[in-house]
Amino acid sequence: MASERVERRLTAILAADIAGYSLLMGADEEGTLAEVKAIRCEVVDPKIEEHRGRIVKTTGDGLLVEFASVVDAMRCAIELQRGMAKRNIGKAQHKRIEFRIGVNVGDIILDSGDIFGDGVNVAARLEVLAEPGGICASARVQEDVRGKLDISLVDAGEHQLKNIAWPVRVYRVDPASETPPRPALALPDKPSIAVLPFDTMSGERDLSYLADGIVEATTAALSRIRSFFVIARNSAFTYKGKAANVRDVGRELGVAYVLEGSVQKAGNRIRIIVQLIETEGGAHVWAGRYDGTTDDIFDLQDRITEQVAGALQPSIRIAEIERARRKRPQDLGAYGYTMRAMPHVWALEKEESGKALDLLDKALAIDPDYPLALSLAGWCHAQRSVYQWAEDVVQSQARALSLAESAAAISSDDPLILAVLGAVHTFVRNHGTARVLLERALAIDPNAAWAWSRLAWLDNYADRPDQAIEKFERALRLSPLDPANFNNHVGIGSAHEVAERYDEAAAMYRRGLEEQPHALWIYRHLASSLAGAGRMAEAREAYTQVMRAYPDLTGAKYRRAMVFSSTALDRMVANLQKLGLPA
Repeated sequence: MASERVERRLTAILAADIAGYSLLMGADEEGTLAEVKAIRCEVVDPKIEEHRGRIVKTTGDGLLVEFASVVDAMRCAIELQRGMAKRNIGKAQHKRIEFRIGVNVGDIILDSGDIFGDGVNVAARLEVLAEPGGICASARVQEDVRGKLDISLVDAGEHQLKNIAWPVRVYRVDPASETPPRPALALPDKPSIAVLPFDTMSGERDLSYLADGIVEATTAALSRIRSFFVIARNSAFTYKGKAANVRDVGRELGVAYVLEGSVQKAGNRIRIIVQLIETEGGAHVWAGRYDGTTDDIFDLQDRITEQVAGALQPSIRIAEIERARRKRPQDLGAYGYTMRAMPHVWALEKEESGKALDLLDKALAIDPDYPLALSLAGWCHAQRSVYQWAEDVVQSQARALSLAESAAAISSDDPLILAVLGAVHTFVRNHGTARVLLERALAIDPNAAWAWSRLAWLDNYADRPDQAIEKFERALRLSPLDPANFNNHVGIGSAHEVAERYDEAAAMYRRGLEEQPHALWIYRHLASSLAGAGRMAEAREAYTQVMRAYPDLTGAKYRRAMVFSSTALDRMVANLQKLGLPA
């Protein structure tokens, strides 16, 4: 008797599931179910219908869809993820519903409306490899959509997928190629301002650094007024050298006002012109001109701050304005070298940190008691210890502590200097002292994004991951365009790793690497989390990068450099030892 003929066809398969579904259900079962139903109704089903897909079956946290066209399948996957990213704006990371999606093309068996076969199985395995919010596709999909979609697919190498007899080459959708435009940020419920880099009216290099110093000081002084919301310097400085429309700046930074200005210099005479602009309509609120000499520069900074504060909120009395009372350098050369070092200090890369130290050493050679230079040099030495760039970690820690304490002894009410000293105490495991110093810095300057970030890291080290995520998100809002924000994303990843939410941790570590690919120290955390998630093929790839950056790394050296709790460290080292880390 002839066997019954089975129905086969070539089709594109999309498999999707919700990352961390069980955790979401455990935290809020009814709320999660209601949100998932709303997402199906408002995002998922309309997109599948728009791209001519057919839902084959659904589970509580996922679905299987087939398409006649692989291009339609990929378009649907991309638009689903964009729709979800838009829907998640403003939500805390641990409350977001995010899909992982796998797309494959294959020959399938059709039976009673369901589909079976290796084509389906591969799609399901690709979904598991995808990051939350991400898409993984097979090599065949990559070949079929090449040149047809405005995205990039990055080769992630061959993977031996569970229950698949042959290795499958995997491609990831490059987030940089498919990320939607940055959404407008909501305005805070208090006067909000960004101080943009000032223009210089001549080509003098020293004048540029002098102008940067004026912006730095004005930002710091305004930040210390508790009734203001002030964008951190690092985000504002992303506009340096660019022709920025104030409406766009207001939308991107989420502020109602911007302060912009220019600096002119002739001999030792200096003229500063500033204007305060309302971002929504571009109206000029106030303008001022200040003439003096380079010897008067710090008095000019104070006058600018007072008048800007009065224009923003007339009820503020001069006596209520808390100025940034940093001890001024004795020589403007020290000031210039310190301003020049700033971007290198915050890059958190080995070579950049070295450049910063060279410039700060020049500043300190001119003025050995300039606290800002002392403090930033201390932070650079702290980086050398925690990121294991120094041959002698203990010596780097001691040097960092000595410099940071010297700065605080001279300028004990400067929030940045207090925050650096707190960070250094973190790395020498004086966590109680570190918390006191960081909280004191925030009491003086509640807008100090970096202090919020360092306090969040301290929560990670104390096994308080959810509190850490809240503080990292606050730091991100205070400095939304900060080039150093990759460290906040890594911090959120670290919080998820401490909480053993390994898939979420890996997603945030990858985001950090996308923003700062030369920060190879992140691979230590990525490899550990991937191993913890059981994603061993990816974990081995990440571990290869770890050993390239740290060829002599051992479990003992890892423990000496890291300042997590012993419980968290035990898990991290155990995960790395699965990949071959020596004891």
